[in-house]
Amino acid sequence: MNDHYYSSKPKSASNRRAFETMLRGIKLQLTSDAGVFSRDGVDYGSRVLIELMDIPQDAQVLDIGCGYGPIGLIAARLAPQGHVKLIDVNERAVELAKHNAQLNGILNVSVAQSDLFVSVEGETFDVILSNPPIRAGKTVVHRLFEESWRHLSPGGTLWVVIQNKQGASSARAKLEEIYGEEAVVEAGKDKGFRIYSCTKSQE
Repeated sequence: MNDHYYSSKPKSASNRRAFETMLRGIKLQLTSDAGVFSRDGVDYGSRVLIELMDIPQDAQVLDIGCGYGPIGLIAARLAPQGHVKLIDVNERAVELAKHNAQLNGILNVSVAQSDLFVSVEGETFDVILSNPPIRAGKTVVHRLFEESWRHLSPGGTLWVVIQNKQGASSARAKLEEIYGEEAVVEAGKDKGFRIYSCTKSQE
């Protein structure tokens, strides 16, 4: 079946799964489904990103490729005076992210279906978060990196997680090309996953 988590309309039959998880010391009730990324539980790469991401309390945040929402929902908990926008191309993921925000009483979020940054054109953010869709191909991932720069406020930061075996070194090279070598920092690594923070110049 050619059904991927980055499909806009998953073809696989819905098969929802509810579970509880603890992320950064915060308990979440989550519902996932077939046809979305990491249906059976929050993937390890996202967990590493969640533990390391730096979210100011009043930040305007974008979670791109949000899936059913774990990264963006934790970001919203960390930014109680801010706002988090969660976007994904997958309509089933978008509905789940809305459901999970309501389920956990998280109000400082908005959720929209979007092919990359289409739905936020013209908007800028203090923080952009992404566990990028590696299986969608390098062209899509590099476009996400390039467009993220345009959607960051001066001094804003992109946080991404990349697995070594899925091209962490080439991803870092592309990020350094966009942001500048000194602006890209390896914030941490764990079990083959690397977290990069990329800060946009304030000039």
